Amino acid sequence: MLDIQFIRENTEKVKKGVADKQFDPSIVDKVLELDGKRRKLIVEVEELRAKRNKVAEEKNIEEGKKVKEELKAKEPQLESIEKEFEDILNQVPNIPLPQVPVGKSEKDNIEVRKWGEPKKFDFTPKDHLELGKSLGILDFEAGAKVAGSQFYFWYREGALLELALVQYAMELLGKEGFVPVITPDLAKSRYYLGTGYMPKGNEAQTYEIKDEDLGLIATAEVTLAGKHADEIIAEAELPLKYIGYSHCFRQEAGAYGKYSKGLYRVHQFTKAEMFIYCIPEESDKFHQHILEMEEKIYQGLGLPYRVVEMCTGDLGAMAARKFDVEAWMPTRGEYGEVTSTSNCTDYQARNLNIKFKDKSGVNKFVHMLNGTAIATSRTPLAILENYQEKDGSVVIPEVLRKWVGKDKITPK
Repeated sequence: MLDIQFIRENTEKVKKGVADKQFDPSIVDKVLELDGKRRKLIVEVEELRAKRNKVAEEKNIEEGKKVKEELKAKEPQLESIEKEFEDILNQVPNIPLPQVPVGKSEKDNIEVRKWGEPKKFDFTPKDHLELGKSLGILDFEAGAKVAGSQFYFWYREGALLELALVQYAMELLGKEGFVPVITPDLAKSRYYLGTGYMPKGNEAQTYEIKDEDLGLIATAEVTLAGKHADEIIAEAELPLKYIGYSHCFRQEAGAYGKYSKGLYRVHQFTKAEMFIYCIPEESDKFHQHILEMEEKIYQGLGLPYRVVEMCTGDLGAMAARKFDVEAWMPTRGEYGEVTSTSNCTDYQARNLNIKFKDKSGVNKFVHMLNGTAIATSRTPLAILENYQEKDGSVVIPEVLRKWVGKDKITPK
């Protein structure tokens, strides 16, 4: 959430940021209206409580009864308006950082740079679904039979490829000072809501567990953020850098499109997620660091990609700035997102009450950043399509061969 004091003092700036994100800026007026009513009621209740204490000392029974009745009416009003205020405040998105390009949708995103040249085939390339079937490594039919559409089985080298990708990311990032973590695949609602993963509505992602305060996580961002909730971290301990492994579950409600078939948009996949806690002054530096790590990973895999900066209208609620890495996908004839990295500034930290104690002893909210290292759905898609050969085989990227145990996957 945003700081209410910041909203009071920078109302027009916040409204512009909200509007630039394509949210309704009138929500800021609603927050301030409720804030005014809440503050007025707080003063009234505090005055009545002070009066109650005074008349109790004076043993003024009749006046005490009167004050008690007034409090009986006012306190539930305050409790109700506090809840309404919190609910509306949580709907105000994080505002974009000044350097973010203004735009309405993904069409206004900015290409930052490209790396690598897309391969020119001297044959008609197959898509990953056809390759997966002919190689005997990918099975959506069995996945649909067992769990429903958009679930799948990996077999043989396909299973080894997923594990190899995770090992590759963990090894590379471990050398860069990221602490490897295996997190739970479930989290309490406070943590998936606090990091912005909604179980209902147009952007619904989270599968909720019936009769439990639990949901299947959409990313280890949720659990890595929840790990330090309600803590005060010493500034000397920052930055905290994690590379978290988890399975990820997403409803993907209403998110289908022209290129959503197969591995590009699935309900379950495995992911290695980078997560950094840092002091506010260093969050831009560490955002660039995460992006650098993402590029290092895809350069190591030899996959052509481009870096795209999200415009204001494509940031989502939590991010103040965001970059995507998009790998070349031959059968689409264009780039497709494989990783993203977001600087959420102190927005999630306020939701989850995560602070640091600075050198002068003052407690401040940390800045929190996240970025995908490897998602084992879209990355294998890009590998299968980019590394295919005329005979239907697929070459294994060199950096993965020690884990897969071979140089090439051949048709079964």
